[in-house]
Amino acid sequence: MLTTDGAVATIRFNRPRQHNRLDSADIAALHERIESAEADPALRVLVLTGSGPSFSSGYDLGAAQNSERAAPDADSCDDGEVAFSRLCDRVEAIRMPTICALNGGVYGGSTDLALACDFRVGVTGMRMRMPAAQLGIHFYPSGLRRYVSRLGLATTKRLFLTAETIGAEEMLRVGFLDRLVEPDGLDAAVAELAGRIAACAPQATAGIKRSLNELARGTLDDRAGEAAFRASLHSDEFADALKAWSQRRPS
Repeated sequence: MLTTDGAVATIRFNRPRQHNRLDSADIAALHERIESAEADPALRVLVLTGSGPSFSSGYDLGAAQNSERAAPDADSCDDGEVAFSRLCDRVEAIRMPTICALNGGVYGGSTDLALACDFRVGVTGMRMRMPAAQLGIHFYPSGLRRYVSRLGLATTKRLFLTAETIGAEEMLRVGFLDRLVEPDGLDAAVAELAGRIAACAPQATAGIKRSLNELARGTLDDRAGEAAFRASLHSDEFADALKAWSQRRPS
């Protein structure tokens, strides 16, 4: 479900009885909602959240296995974990900053979906777990890259190679969460963060986000970054912001 409130768009997972488990139809629907949000220039922040006790229990592995049996050759099986990895890559590449409002536990591939967002706000009492190795799954490369770039190699090894469940305080300590709040304070915390982001210049924000993600992947083009910096100094966005800043300063 996609809703908008001013400059903020929210995509909410709404299958609480299944702990917001995602299937191939959900992935297709999420791509559509992301495209819709990105196409609206008035939107400056995208929030991902869920309903019920969990943010998401990840991709439906039973459906993935059935799909693989029906289409055992890799070329004909373009759903499942492959499609899920592409969804996470798409979330990471969204032009506007993203906030994952973790209303509850997050498990499996959905931990990567959360890491693909720019900010993660969680609630006390939540937990996370990455059971890939326990389930015999070699996790996809872009997800491993996100884990290492966000959490570091040691923490990534701990979470993947032990399948350990960790709680909210530990999630905050290792950097999975940027902020931890009581459940009844989640909406207010996310709204405050979204307001701060939306108040920044959108073109500069999008460009900085893109460059930071490229830097994390080791693909940053310094020349392109320098050109973007110089172009920003001659932009209407900068001129307008500078004018507004000077009007706020005491004479």
